[in-house]
Amino acid sequence: MEVNLSDPSASGTLKVSLVTGSIHVKGSSNKNVVVNAVVNSKKNLPQNGRDGMKRISNNTGYELTATEKDNTVTVRTSNPNQNLSLTIDVPENFSVQLSTVNNGEITVENVNGNLEISNVNNDISLTNISGSAVANTINGDITANFINTSADTPMAFTTLNGDVDVTLPADIKADIKVQTQRGEILSDFDIEVSNATPQVTRSSEGGMQKVKRSSWTSGKINSGGSEIMMKTMNGDILIRKVK
Repeated sequence: MEVNLSDPSASGTLKVSLVTGSIHVKGSSNKNVVVNAVVNSKKNLPQNGRDGMKRISNNTGYELTATEKDNTVTVRTSNPNQNLSLTIDVPENFSVQLSTVNNGEITVENVNGNLEISNVNNDISLTNISGSAVANTINGDITANFINTSADTPMAFTTLNGDVDVTLPADIKADIKVQTQRGEILSDFDIEVSNATPQVTRSSEGGMQKVKRSSWTSGKINSGGSEIMMKTMNGDILIRKVK
């Protein structure tokens, strides 16, 4: 499926939201957006259905639509429970807003733009990208490899159960704010770490006093700049420098 842009010479935005399946976006020399979909096979299904009857077919039907308005392409599916694998080619100067929940990872490569990525039960992988990113998952790793970053644009990478592994240009200027409760924070940058006092908040709940201590590690890369926040509960945080 090829989607023509209103202005192929201008940048655009891709919006995709799935409940089940994976999303793979790749920047290319195309002037338009090309969408391909594959139904992921349902493995290890029992041969018997309800009431002892044999299963002779599975519901593999779906309807995929892609609409375009003012260089914004929105991709939708009519069956949210259908496990799809979407592969989408976009022009290199393109922003993306992508989300999925089950049975699929999200990958983006060779794209220059603003990336907003949300997953729930799998990984997020961003390769050879430029611009900025906000990436969030719950059960999965986040890997991001930047060629260039947008100045004065904050970024965030958060997961609950997984590692956060971000590679940044050697000359980036950034204020970093990182936290892991069960893991390590590692970097090959010379980070000027601050000695900020941990934040303590108090609240009342059910007649009891609740005290929460939040311990963040903050610092500056190359004298500081826009904020980059990285957080995980169960995993390591790695801040790498492009070699």
